[in-house]
Amino acid sequence: MLAADAESFRRFHTVDLPARIEAGNGSLAWVDVESLGSLGLRTPAGAWTFVPRDGTVDLVEGDDAADSVVGTDLESWLGLVSDLDTAPAMLYGDRLEVIRGNPMRFMRWEPGLRALFHGRPIHDPDSVDLRDLDDAPLDLTASFGLDDLASGAVAARHFLRTAGWVHVRDAFGPDEVAGFLEDAAVLRDEAVPGDQQSWWGRTADGDEVVTRVLRADTRPRMAALHDDPRIHRIVALSDTPLAVKAREGESDRVTVLWKRPDMAEGLGDLPWHRDCGMGGHALNCPSAVLTICLTTGIPEAGELRFLPGSHHGSFPFVDGTDVEAPEGVSVPVAAGDATLHFSDTMHVSLPPTSAEGPHRISVLLGFGPATAGHHRGERHYNDALLGADDGQVQNIGRRLRT
Repeated sequence: MLAADAESFRRFHTVDLPARIEAGNGSLAWVDVESLGSLGLRTPAGAWTFVPRDGTVDLVEGDDAADSVVGTDLESWLGLVSDLDTAPAMLYGDRLEVIRGNPMRFMRWEPGLRALFHGRPIHDPDSVDLRDLDDAPLDLTASFGLDDLASGAVAARHFLRTAGWVHVRDAFGPDEVAGFLEDAAVLRDEAVPGDQQSWWGRTADGDEVVTRVLRADTRPRMAALHDDPRIHRIVALSDTPLAVKAREGESDRVTVLWKRPDMAEGLGDLPWHRDCGMGGHALNCPSAVLTICLTTGIPEAGELRFLPGSHHGSFPFVDGTDVEAPEGVSVPVAAGDATLHFSDTMHVSLPPTSAEGPHRISVLLGFGPATAGHHRGERHYNDALLGADDGQVQNIGRRLRT
């Protein structure tokens, strides 16, 4: 069992990690980091450099020759090598010092570090094997009705297991959706910048807009969703039993998300990411997020796209509009539809392609192991995004430039 001290730090780099690299983790990581240059990681206990070379990753003590060097405290280092901390969490939480080079290189190294430390494979969108129950190519546009979830729901369960998400049509009726929209409007009007219960951004015109409210559990209709048998039926598609992640009254038990056009700042448009990207994977996964669409999910409204099969490996965080971003699969959700996706499944929330509404509004509920929690004893991993007096959740690229 590692500890956050100098002795464990040295033993990890001289005994534990070399053994893992030799056992195959080095070649597993090299596939992804071969072109990234060397990365130095410095702590109060010392520094080591990861060098992609000859089909593996070599360890070099010190960081004098590293192309990029970042520094952190020993507790954060321990979280990183335990798959409990992440590069974005350390950057947003001001637990990372940029000593030399490009800090985004540390972000880009994360899949390789997970391969090195934990043996987690690198996801390759071009070679992932996606087959249906008849061993034919999986129809990634498939959706299911509530009736399809009865009698074992074999096809829907297989789709979720294989692709990493499942789309359920007409899970909620028009009257119910109208009620949720009324609640969402109240929550939007009650939100205050800097209240630590909401995310904010700015449009290109400089207008402050709320993009997410974390306290939707205060609305009785939304709080009751956790007891809804339709929700239970969808969540039961997971092979691993999942429980409600947050206790009643806690932040993020039920949240509401608004897509906004023409966003210039904030996290209204999310990059390709995993929901455990702010930490806690080893403690909380497998976990899942259930999303109820209240309007529409077409591209004009700000679509949601998934990277099929990516919950079985690691893939880098990348902006959805980047030229190197994957295309993924669009899920054409309509008002009343629901999706369930594993937190490890890479997905992206793209900007609306039209200034005209309605834009996508969604209700989100989180599920995970009964033992889920926070390894630092804090409220929620996403709280690292909060804290600004004006409630603005800064884009990570912009944050690194300040």
